[in-house]
Amino acid sequence: MPQIEIRPAAEADIPILTVLDHNYTSDYVWQMEHNAEEGQIGINFRQIHLPRSVRVEYPRSPAALAEDWQDRSALLVSTHDNEVVGYISINQKLAPVTNWVTDLAIVRRFRRQGIGSALLLAAQEWARQTNSYRMMLEMQPKNYPAISLAQKLGFEFCGYNDHYYANHDIALFFARTLR
Repeated sequence: MPQIEIRPAAEADIPILTVLDHNYTSDYVWQMEHNAEEGQIGINFRQIHLPRSVRVEYPRSPAALAEDWQDRSALLVSTHDNEVVGYISINQKLAPVTNWVTDLAIVRRFRRQGIGSALLLAAQEWARQTNSYRMMLEMQPKNYPAISLAQKLGFEFCGYNDHYYANHDIALFFARTLR
């Protein structure tokens, strides 16, 4: 992993974060199956290997992100040689004693080098210091890199919301108790 520093975002970081490439490539998707029978409803997710890699558009526009960041409880950035190379957005207002990570993005050339893990671990430490005991992550079912990261760091699938994003995509939720 490159030498990085993680710090709270500064006003000067916002224009950099809005132009950061939030899109990603995936080889897998979590496909939802909905089964309804009398007296019961079943929802299953299964991991499907796609026939080819797909480039997935991020579900939030840069303008919406910048507006959302003003209401966030914390916005942490990672820097390498004084260059912003990633960030994580945390909201404490959605559920009691729970920190909700809505956005985690890394500059493309720095991806898969541990920066996302470092940001998520820093966010967990920030949450502990604010007396929160749970962290929740949200992501699209096509965001296999984020799903893999969540599982690697001990987050467990805990639910979904259909038509959650502005593009009507499903949101998957992963949670972890903080100790």
